[in-house]
Amino acid sequence: MAGQDIPQEYLDGYAHILAAASSTGRRLTRDELASRRVLGERAADAGLGLRALVGAHLAATRAHWPAERALCVDSALAAAEQAMDAFAEGYERAQRLAVRQEEAARREFIDDLLYGRSDLGLLAERAERFGLRLSYEHAVAVAEGPNGYEEGHAVPREVERALIGRFGDRSILLTTKDGRLVCIAPGDQGEVLAFFAKRAHAATDGGRVAIGRPQPGPGGVVQSYEEALNALDLAERLELDDPVLHAADLLVYPVLTRDRQAMADLVLNTLGPLERARGGAQPLIDTLAAYFDSGCVAAEAARRLALSVRALTYRLERIHKLTGANPSDPVHRYTLQTAVIGARLLDWPSKRF
Repeated sequence: MAGQDIPQEYLDGYAHILAAASSTGRRLTRDELASRRVLGERAADAGLGLRALVGAHLAATRAHWPAERALCVDSALAAAEQAMDAFAEGYERAQRLAVRQEEAARREFIDDLLYGRSDLGLLAERAERFGLRLSYEHAVAVAEGPNGYEEGHAVPREVERALIGRFGDRSILLTTKDGRLVCIAPGDQGEVLAFFAKRAHAATDGGRVAIGRPQPGPGGVVQSYEEALNALDLAERLELDDPVLHAADLLVYPVLTRDRQAMADLVLNTLGPLERARGGAQPLIDTLAAYFDSGCVAAEAARRLALSVRALTYRLERIHKLTGANPSDPVHRYTLQTAVIGARLLDWPSKRF
């Protein structure tokens, strides 16, 4: 603040430096410059405002202006300029160090929070410093785009400005992790994560966003974060087109893969015969996926695959002949669709098992 009282200790030696330099016309010595930088660092550490400090130096300059003004004005001004420049340099250096230390502490906290590798009680105490109360429910949204993003990148800054402008201080933490944007918000404020998803999707040039379920307690953040990551992984494996995914809507997939061996057996027993087809199993699996994703409407599935309806119908008949399961039969359809989902999740037939 401009009216802030500045203790004289931060002006220690300034009057002597000004008098000595202005009377001889010399520049400040290395030690004199160093002393100004040290005082600047101390002033920054004490939380004093730079504007008030500059004002105090100007006031001291007027108070100790040399008597022989006509002869010494240039030397006095040069000395004052050098002294204040060195003081400001030290002040700014201390501020940069403080910022780096704060960033390091924040990054360490975020790593511990998202990996769940710290004592939960201590983690909850540290969280209050960053505006989170971990005793409440929290949900996590994760956005990924074509590029990786780090703290300070233009994309997270843009999204953060939009969040703050819309919601102000609502115990929201926006950060980056492994090149993705991460937003942590109270579990009862779904509108915050919905807005984050919208802005992150736009800022990342059409990137995908996944939102974990609200989870309680200090360990709830890491649970919701992992759910969001798993949703992104599922979306890639299943080639889902939705720009925003909710982990709550995808719970069936972890259930399907909980018994990996059973799913592998279903895939091999149901779809294994397709490997005898010319071109292998993959084109026919893609045909089934498009057919099911289009609601079993042949014309729409053909359009998605850039095929004629006649060619699509031929492929479906070929699948029926090889597997013994008819894709248009409701009884067979469930088995085939579950097997196709399993093949996507297990990356079969690219990976053998």
